[in-house]
Amino acid sequence: MNRINLLATAMLLLLTACGEKEKPEDQKQEKFCIDEKFKRKIQITTVGEAAVVEGYQLNGRIESNPNKVVNFNSLLSGIVTSVHFNLGDKVTKGQVLAELQSTELTGYQSDISNTNAQLKLSREKLKAVQSLFDDGIASRKELVEAQSELSVLQSELRRHQSNMSMYSGSAARGTFQIKAPETGYITAKEINPGMQISPDSGPLFTVSDLNDVWVMANIYASNIQNIYSGMEVQIRTISYPDQVFKGKITTLAHVLDNETKVLKARIELQNPDFRLKPGMIANITALRHSGGSMICIPVAAIVFADNQDYVLVYQDDCNIGIRKVKIAHKNNDQVYLSEGLNAGEKIITKNQLLLYNRITGQ
Repeated sequence: MNRINLLATAMLLLLTACGEKEKPEDQKQEKFCIDEKFKRKIQITTVGEAAVVEGYQLNGRIESNPNKVVNFNSLLSGIVTSVHFNLGDKVTKGQVLAELQSTELTGYQSDISNTNAQLKLSREKLKAVQSLFDDGIASRKELVEAQSELSVLQSELRRHQSNMSMYSGSAARGTFQIKAPETGYITAKEINPGMQISPDSGPLFTVSDLNDVWVMANIYASNIQNIYSGMEVQIRTISYPDQVFKGKITTLAHVLDNETKVLKARIELQNPDFRLKPGMIANITALRHSGGSMICIPVAAIVFADNQDYVLVYQDDCNIGIRKVKIAHKNNDQVYLSEGLNAGEKIITKNQLLLYNRITGQ
């Protein structure tokens, strides 16, 4: 009996000891302070309220303003002997861009030569009739006919010369010169030396004035109800990631594009430094002023971890807290919070992820 009691007592003591080992102790986090060197790497911002501006993300492309685009089509047939420009070149109005050898030039030259010969004879005839009229031999009718014949030939010569001038015919070189119709940039080129061209060849090149461009935005069905004409937009491109181009939606289509099934919106932008080029892909944020105000902080201040949004609240160098927040609205630059922060509090908005990892020990 004593042995049984001793065994029971021993087992009870063992179970008590195991229970004491399994009881966890509260882990106290060591106090974290930032030094002056690290403090220079962060940015502290005071929280405030701002009017709510929602952002809707669209995509699109930069295009030339079609009202300032000239497609050049040849009115003559012939062979291209030389080309003096390349795609992307800037050209000025009247600049010789190419030369064309054509049998039609010979015809115009022959017309001018024949007309000049007829004019010479007509002038001599008029001189003779005028002399006879003065002597009373020729009638006034004969004089008027001679004058009329000369006038017709002069008009015909001007017409032939005008044709030569319109097509920039050069008798000395034996070619027609193709000149730039406007000042701008070559945005399309379909002409090369040795080509046989005709009026049916289509546009040989395109000159575009890029001082202002169009941004054509695609609006998908889910966003149609949120986008309207006159809406402010911010435009970003891959080529200039740090530059924001601002404008407004000037025209909103009322029918969907047949191929892409999206609604097209046009944004007209001034382009004085020619940074925006036709064909560029554009990321567009349409800004909608929803009315009212909310707590507003920079997008960069948010730390996303474990499927939650956090900010780092700064009280002093040794009191920095991690606080969960709830985002109600957002755009490219700012988020609007419905919970988590109050106006006047301070948060860290630069290198806050480094600080978050230090505090959490990650």
